Amino acid sequence: MFIAIGFMVLGSVFGFLLRKKEFRIISKIITLLIWLLLFILGLEVGANHQIISGLTNLGIEALFISLAAVLGSALAALLLWKRVNGKKKRFHEE
Repeated sequence: MFIAIGFMVLGSVFGFLLRKKEFRIISKIITLLIWLLLFILGLEVGANHQIISGLTNLGIEALFISLAAVLGSALAALLLWKRVNGKKKRFHEE
């Protein structure tokens, strides 16, 4: 953990010291490394028998959580819409 934090601090210091230089290739390298990390994460997940055997349960739980989040957001948006429109009508009537 301290090693990761140390690398972040070290990177921040170097970024601060070199902030006037333009590094165009850095964003491409970061994107490539993120894709590589995602691939390695997929390898780890695919090799883990516990995760693979519980994938159906995880998928069903994820589906229910996603549906609940979408429905909750839609309901909150509808209530907010009604409240905002109600205030506009009352404002115009006065």
